[in-house]
Amino acid sequence: MTHTLAAHPRRGDDRLPAGDPRDLVVLLDAEHRPIGTAARESVHGRETPLHLAFSCWLLDDRGRVLMTRRALTKRSWPGVWTNSFCGHPRPDEPLIDAVRRHGRGELGLEVDSITPLLPDFSYRAVDASGIVEHEFCPVFVARATDAPDPHPDEVVEHAWVEVDDLRTALTAAPWALSPWLRDQAAALDAADAWPQLAAPFDRADPAPEENRR
Repeated sequence: MTHTLAAHPRRGDDRLPAGDPRDLVVLLDAEHRPIGTAARESVHGRETPLHLAFSCWLLDDRGRVLMTRRALTKRSWPGVWTNSFCGHPRPDEPLIDAVRRHGRGELGLEVDSITPLLPDFSYRAVDASGIVEHEFCPVFVARATDAPDPHPDEVVEHAWVEVDDLRTALTAAPWALSPWLRDQAAALDAADAWPQLAAPFDRADPAPEENRR
């Protein structure tokens, strides 16, 4: 089932206001070593420097992946479907803490069992408008502990999808999916790592009932 958003108060949103000087990304050299910072809102352009990010695949207790459709107001890749969420750690913020923070801020939920999936993943992609993504972007798999309540500035629709159905969509309609999702899927194929998606989860300890809807 695909869900659209309703307007209501959200919990756990600690996103910084536009223009806040603390809203920074970590710039990296070719060896992925920090070399400085830049304002998150202005770092993405036609010559985006390499910077640190992360990507996360959320699963429910049935092993389904949470797919999200990017808000139509996004500067790059508006309206495309992608894996659960991505984000940028702030300077000196551990990646695991950034994953938890973005889970709350973007999807309105808590996550646990955060486990590396593709720890060395990086990519560069160019949107049709010319905006460049250029990130060293470790990929994690995690468990959603409750139902998503996405922020409308981030996500316009979401759906829980069986892994096999996602793999079929990657072959049948790759143009509808984000380039980083396609690249991550290719890396999972190359490493024969799709079974690792289920590794962190104890099926005897199911998530809340609303996660099954």
